[in-house]
Amino acid sequence: MKMKNIISILTIFVLLMILPSCTDLDETLYSSLSESNISYTDEEIESMSGPVYTNLRYTYWAWEGMFDQCEESGDLLMTPLRPGVGWGAQYILMHKHTYNASIGHFYQTWYYPYVGIGYSNKLLDMEAIQADKEKVAEFRAMRALYYYILLDIFRNVPLITTSDIPAGFLPVQEDTAVVFDFIVSELDEAKLDLPKTSGYGRMNYYAVCMTLAKAYLNHNAWFYGNAEEGYTDNIWYEKALAEVNEVLANTGYQLAENYKDPFMADGSGCKEIIFAIPLDIDYASANYLSNKCLHSASAATFLYNSAPWDGSCAVPQFIDTYDPDDKRKTDTWLIGPQYSYKKNDVDITIYQYNDYLEAGDTDGLEATQISTTDGPLNYTVFVHSIDNPGAYKMEGARFWKQEIVSGRDGTYGTDVCFYRLADAMFIKAECLLRLGRDKQIAADLVSQVRARSFPDNPDKAIRTVDDLEGGSCYDYGLRETQVDAEKNDVQNFTYEGGADIELGGLLDDLAWEFVGEHHRRQDLIRFRLKDGSRNVFNGKSRFCYDASSVNPADDVKKNVYPIYQTFLDANINLVQNPGYDE
Repeated sequence: MKMKNIISILTIFVLLMILPSCTDLDETLYSSLSESNISYTDEEIESMSGPVYTNLRYTYWAWEGMFDQCEESGDLLMTPLRPGVGWGAQYILMHKHTYNASIGHFYQTWYYPYVGIGYSNKLLDMEAIQADKEKVAEFRAMRALYYYILLDIFRNVPLITTSDIPAGFLPVQEDTAVVFDFIVSELDEAKLDLPKTSGYGRMNYYAVCMTLAKAYLNHNAWFYGNAEEGYTDNIWYEKALAEVNEVLANTGYQLAENYKDPFMADGSGCKEIIFAIPLDIDYASANYLSNKCLHSASAATFLYNSAPWDGSCAVPQFIDTYDPDDKRKTDTWLIGPQYSYKKNDVDITIYQYNDYLEAGDTDGLEATQISTTDGPLNYTVFVHSIDNPGAYKMEGARFWKQEIVSGRDGTYGTDVCFYRLADAMFIKAECLLRLGRDKQIAADLVSQVRARSFPDNPDKAIRTVDDLEGGSCYDYGLRETQVDAEKNDVQNFTYEGGADIELGGLLDDLAWEFVGEHHRRQDLIRFRLKDGSRNVFNGKSRFCYDASSVNPADDVKKNVYPIYQTFLDANINLVQNPGYDE
């Protein structure tokens, strides 16, 4: 069952109880309620932990939250202007890397992590918590996870480690290296007292290993930017490798049989998941992808009682990279004619339809193409542009990797798979390749993950060392098709290819396996062009992002997002990240 106790709202009441109180009885007798003489039951302490976890949900799925920040600025997924529908605006700025300090995306991943940190600090300052080593470790690890997110996105952040702060306190930003060292030391110490059992939506030993591995893996990109010197500091890859080796040694984690298994509405039974953010349609509704991505008529495919908003879609160049036998393409994207389904005249979902097909039970099975006011519903890979004129209603492949539940649910109650075993395997493979040893083991790990997605052609699942160390098959370059007044297509195309990307084959595999899993921005920043001049995030054009528009000297500035202007206005001690002073 999902852990609904992590979203309890009782916390606010319980936390208020710890404030000292005094009752005047008109005698020389006084009574006080203080932290030293309050005792809490295990259930009450459990209830108090709720906001520590719920704010991770808000960080990830509040409107324009972490999902958008990690995906919209990359080369896999976008949200274009839709003539007659809307969208565009700040999403266009994310795609073109012209984002600024006034767009909403940069509110959520600053505000909610600090709320989560605040609750963690409050609990860690309580004597009742301090007496429980496992709880102390849990809240220290969650606080470190929030700081890991902040460091990755903003770098220059305040470090607050207690709730005992004076009125009017305005924090200052700490040196990035100090924050990094704090994250590592907190996680290292938390590991000593955290359980090695699977906690799904609770922080455990192996979720800490994964967070440490991610921090180590990205260290060089965070600290060295475009500087070639030090960028290959191998000690951090060794450290990341050690952490994921601990995860991989736990036989309790296993690759799921099917690629989509970790992305079911309730993933608590999936042995591939190491750490998740549990959602629930009634108690923790959040994941709005089904509405953000689908055409309104597409709800009929899933018997979903809603009218989706026709927003996000795939970057066409990415769709073209898939091998035609790779099931991850159809498991992730809806492409082509879209249907509603029946079995013996009873409406069923696409999932049920596919189950019947797989079982060979086709009697009474019907598929009817969905009609719209604009004609039959048919998703094209082709998209004109992100903003000039944008994408027409049926343009762009639609993301459905996460289970879309019938009725009112959609994806609103579908859990977030935050870390999974395939991720640990890829981290090990990347570290080995970067360290230049045991390369065949690296290739075998990637091939093992790929195997489930090539059931009809297993030879295609095999990746060689040369494949992974070679260039990317992504056809980088501008691909904007504008429409002039006479409705003639005007193409703004350039051709850059991906042959000049270090470990370009591995970068491709990361895309196919982890699209839509808050991976891509971080991966593109970490992977570089072979001449060492730029990273892929800034240095490769795609669709309507023009890499030539970003001065190579300013690349490192675009690696970091701006601090939201409202936070700067509220705290005179905060300094904007370089490159966003305007």
